[in-house]
Amino acid sequence: MDEILLIETVERYLKGEMTSQEKTFFEEIRKKNPDIDQLVVEHTFLFNELDKQANIKAFKHNLYEVESKLTEEGVISKKQLTGKAKVVFLWKKYKRSIAVAASIAGIVSIVTTASISTYKSKEDNKDITYLIGEVKKTKSEVATLKRSINSNPGIQTPPNPDPSFRATGFLIDGKGFIVTNAHVVNRLKTIYVGNNKGEYFSAQAIYTDKNADLAILRITDTSFKTIYNLPYSINKGNSNLGEQIFTLGYPRKEIVYGEGYLSAKSGNEGDSTAYQLSVSVNPGNSGGPVLNKRGEIVGIITSKNSTADGVVFAAKSKNIYKLLESLKDKGDTVTIKLPNNTGLKGLDREQQVKKMEDFVFMVVGN
Repeated sequence: MDEILLIETVERYLKGEMTSQEKTFFEEIRKKNPDIDQLVVEHTFLFNELDKQANIKAFKHNLYEVESKLTEEGVISKKQLTGKAKVVFLWKKYKRSIAVAASIAGIVSIVTTASISTYKSKEDNKDITYLIGEVKKTKSEVATLKRSINSNPGIQTPPNPDPSFRATGFLIDGKGFIVTNAHVVNRLKTIYVGNNKGEYFSAQAIYTDKNADLAILRITDTSFKTIYNLPYSINKGNSNLGEQIFTLGYPRKEIVYGEGYLSAKSGNEGDSTAYQLSVSVNPGNSGGPVLNKRGEIVGIITSKNSTADGVVFAAKSKNIYKLLESLKDKGDTVTIKLPNNTGLKGLDREQQVKKMEDFVFMVVGN
């Protein structure tokens, strides 16, 4: 495909100018061609950057308008305001004045809008969709879950047979320590984890890292038995662009497999704590492990870009090591031993998945 024609096609795709048939055809090409997929991603970021610059320009214009209005009203003089100190001066000198306080409120509102556009946080970015799923259970499913929980004598908390949310987690220590996302545990007051055999155990969040969007759960049921020899390792380094990956998760009540590749070495807007992936995910995949062909966990699914198909983000696995190191530095006494050998290397994909299934959990609760 001619390069100019390709760029024009990508722009039509991002602007929503394609027919449904053209869009379907183009997305099939994108899935099969990593170079075209990366071009779409790069243009998406380019458009976002252009939008940001427009917002910054609008902010500056509004700031000057506020300054002019205050000067005309005699509240301030231009001699008092110089360079970058303008907003600071207004706050310090007139913070007790009702009239200027109202103006400052307007400025703060404008600053906040511009800041959000320029430095969107993971939580506030409207283009980012977290992959925690809402659970709508039938009466029979509620009864089945209730029987499963009530038949487990080790549960330490009152059973909650009708969870509202579902996500994914995986064992990092066979003694019952599970990694999921911080945005998952922030939604849940009561947490249960379920394995692929339909057994549920109560759990509690013991550590969270909002920056990397990671959380560590500990299974609290005495009936949970330690699992030895986790078959995978957790990668300490960075993965390569184009590296083939697969993931397991619970976007539905049974475990679901997905495969794809690493499409960027950083996450949303250059986030160095995350990767960008091209893989199919749905609500419920939050917290799911991302593995390479050698059976090493390289990431943890967190979110997707709602405005660009197939753009998924995953926290880098080395953030798990950083989290545990920070806890050690703080003097935490809980010992978590991460797996460092993989028994999945050299196996075909079906065998890798079979060995993984027992260690990936559904995370549910209210």
